[in-house]
Amino acid sequence: MKEIDLRLNDGRILHVYDTAPGDSARVTVLWHHGTPNLGAPPEPLVEAGEWLGLRWISFDRPGYGGSTPMPGRTMTTVAEDARFVADELGIDEFAVMGYSGGGSHALGTAAVLRDRVQAVVSLAGIAPYGVRGLDWFAGMIPSGVAALSAALEGRAAKTAFEASDFAYDPEFLPVDLAIFDGEWSWLGRVAGDVAMTAGPYGQIDDDLGYVTPWGCDPTTITAPILLLHGTRDRVIPCSHGEWLARNCPRAELRLLPDEGHLSVLTSAEATLDWLRDQADRR
Repeated sequence: MKEIDLRLNDGRILHVYDTAPGDSARVTVLWHHGTPNLGAPPEPLVEAGEWLGLRWISFDRPGYGGSTPMPGRTMTTVAEDARFVADELGIDEFAVMGYSGGGSHALGTAAVLRDRVQAVVSLAGIAPYGVRGLDWFAGMIPSGVAALSAALEGRAAKTAFEASDFAYDPEFLPVDLAIFDGEWSWLGRVAGDVAMTAGPYGQIDDDLGYVTPWGCDPTTITAPILLLHGTRDRVIPCSHGEWLARNCPRAELRLLPDEGHLSVLTSAEATLDWLRDQADRR
């Protein structure tokens, strides 16, 4: 894994990851991480994708890891950061993939960069807030409702909320916790406090971005989309995936019975063939 720091025109730093610099890869996949995580590509998928010829690139979103905070960022500004990274690495077309809030950022990237994106995989992604036909908070765990409701009140309220004694309880299912006994124990090495060594800014700006306008419209995505969502997910209820599937013309939804928010990752490897085949058709 190569890690580099890229400086943008506004002076910010993006901490970037790249598994295979050069021209040997068949398909490049841009990974968008969840909340609160570091941006390193997921080790289980990197290993699984080697025989498919996948090159993985990614970056810490502003405020996480080695990337400079960017108050007020949106799905669109993160997509522009993705454009910058791809340009700097000399990559024209690529697929995008993301987990949890990263799934939403993957969709945002596809909506903004359009023809440069070959295919999209979103694992347990969040639909835009306030859209018609979706009760956005329905079925969500109380901790999630509290954290995102604070974000609805604005940056000052969200910052105060994160500084309070509130203890977030994701209420993970036994099937979720079981993933830490296998290869997806990787998630424990990139999630939580390790991602926020510079402060809570990444998580604050993520949550604000989920409840404010994206600045782009996922229903206009021209690339094929594959959505995976666990039916027992209460961190991001599967109704979000169902709304995206109804409203994104090229979307396919795979609902995973009895899977939760973390355990959906165990089905991610099966999407790599689909992703590569879609990219090959471009």
